[in-house]
Amino acid sequence: MKALDELTFDNRFARLGDAFSTHVLPEPLDAPRLVVASDAAMALLDLDPAVAETPVFAELFGGHKLWAEAEPRAMVYSGHQFGGYTPQLGDGRGLLLGEVYNQAGEHWDLHLKGAGMTPYSRMGDGRAVLRSSIREFLASEALHALGIPSSRALCVIGSDTPVWREKQERGAMVLRLAHSHIRFGHFEYFYYTKKPEQQAELAEHVLNLHYPECREQPEPYLAMFREIVERNAEMIAKWQAYGFCHGVMNTDNMSILGITFDFGPFAFLDDFDAHFICNHSDHEGRYSFSNQVPIGQWNLSALAQALTPFISVDALKEALGLYLPLYQAHYLDLMRRRLGLTTAEDDDQPLVERLLKLMQNSGVDYTLFFRRLGDESAALAVAHLRDDFVDLAGFDAWAEQYKARVARDGDYSQEQRRDRMHAVNPLYILRNYLAQNAIAAAESGDYSEVRRLHEALSKPFEEQPGMEQYAQRPPDWGKHLEISCSS
Repeated sequence: MKALDELTFDNRFARLGDAFSTHVLPEPLDAPRLVVASDAAMALLDLDPAVAETPVFAELFGGHKLWAEAEPRAMVYSGHQFGGYTPQLGDGRGLLLGEVYNQAGEHWDLHLKGAGMTPYSRMGDGRAVLRSSIREFLASEALHALGIPSSRALCVIGSDTPVWREKQERGAMVLRLAHSHIRFGHFEYFYYTKKPEQQAELAEHVLNLHYPECREQPEPYLAMFREIVERNAEMIAKWQAYGFCHGVMNTDNMSILGITFDFGPFAFLDDFDAHFICNHSDHEGRYSFSNQVPIGQWNLSALAQALTPFISVDALKEALGLYLPLYQAHYLDLMRRRLGLTTAEDDDQPLVERLLKLMQNSGVDYTLFFRRLGDESAALAVAHLRDDFVDLAGFDAWAEQYKARVARDGDYSQEQRRDRMHAVNPLYILRNYLAQNAIAAAESGDYSEVRRLHEALSKPFEEQPGMEQYAQRPPDWGKHLEISCSS
């Protein structure tokens, strides 16, 4: 394991130069202190978890100190926000401190969010507040633990720095990790500003560093775009299967690597609601839960437009045509597994759709239904879950179809069924009210609840002694929390 001063930097994006980013130093937080750290994320950098408790850790990730080898840069990009194009965005409160490679040869961006003003702050103060930093930390690590591709979060550093949003709050920084922080909006920026040389340089950078296997294909850029399409189809299939709502699927929030990225007003479903809108600023429901699938395709189309200098329009359209079939295949595969099925039948999709419609009309808890479905045999499970539904005749008809489908699937012991289903159906998810309880405690100076919730979410499929409160249906107030973009 390494100490903090033993990290090895290789700042590949910074070497692209000033056309791609601007050198900016972090603005230090007052009285920086550790709120929470992820041992699993620290392991990605070969760091000893014990260093998180040292004063220098909070000083480094609170903006007071910097490695000599670090090259903090604010990245420039643009993007489509709620469907409208914004010509210049960029890291308004974030800094790419540098790229570190670990003993396995993996490169990881160190990206500090809440690090102060940059040339791209657009009238903002460049700060992040404690509540949004905690939410991003918990979401990053929770999604990863669920098997959903995501950026990672190393730590949250709190402070005494006052920050004004709707009220005065405390500033914080979250250190997030990813193999790249390049977004769809990077390509859009150079395309719409008509800078073909820089756009070509960016494309080569992404191809060489993140999609090197595509170099072996007859058309490398097309192969790369196809891979981006598939990664996004799989990621969004996992969002839908686990009830995750991103909330702000602007193209500047879409990673070129197909990972969940830039958490704002996100939420996991409590009661199943296909039309759920987690961002109270999204008045038209553009980024509602059910719209995430078509918006994913829309965003890929925006990226495709920016790649027309390298790929023919016909080839791009053909690659985009892969998105929905790939999404449907990934989604149905995961939903089969969530239902405890190991084989495929043609009627599986209608079986899933009928269940979700019944859940929608009855306000059934999405996560707990699937978890309890695996606790017992199919017959006993549906009998015990029946009372959660309003349309009893409809549920009974579905239950008969489900039991028959399970019987055709194979002869498995109940222990095998339970183990298989519990391996894909979490007991613990990041419900909004759980995050809010942890945030309220942290804002009063008690970080123990954030750390405890993080611990539960790090092993979402395993029943953990003493964590029962994180596996309950939310109270009524917890289902109606409004989450905004304000951070």
